[in-house]
Amino acid sequence: MTIELKKVNIEDKEILRNLLEKYDYEFSQWDNRDVNKLGLYGYNYLDCYWTEEKRWAFFIVVDGNLAGFVMINDYPEVDEVTDYSLAEFFVMYKYRRSGVGRFAAMKVFDMFHGKWQLKRHPKNIASVHFWNKVVSEYTKSNYKLIESYPNSVYNDGTLGDIILFTS
Repeated sequence: MTIELKKVNIEDKEILRNLLEKYDYEFSQWDNRDVNKLGLYGYNYLDCYWTEEKRWAFFIVVDGNLAGFVMINDYPEVDEVTDYSLAEFFVMYKYRRSGVGRFAAMKVFDMFHGKWQLKRHPKNIASVHFWNKVVSEYTKSNYKLIESYPNSVYNDGTLGDIILFTS
């Protein structure tokens, strides 16, 4: 299996928008978000990935097929200084539990050296286990977990967990 990260260029924006809808649909089981009048979730910051510095989007590609995406920015939700925030991370079902997500996460951490933060919804148990395992392995257990961080509220009112580490 060949796994790679491919930068999302502006001409690929609609592809990313389509994948974001699938991601948001799945995530709505935890954050209870509704669709808009067009039946879409929408992603308010999508255009910013081509109009602002310090925003990066990558497709996860497996054997030439789209398998998900990674979106990174520098907008922390914590009071601590960080360089990067894992804004969105999505691996399609077909590619889960095969090492694709682990590879993509570690590749991104290696590409962007510095202080990281990632936010996870505590009700998304699969995500909780995934990030605990991946970040622990990547950092050799040298990270900080802040559960129910006060300034990280999801649409359903749940406080997000924040993981801080350095790559």
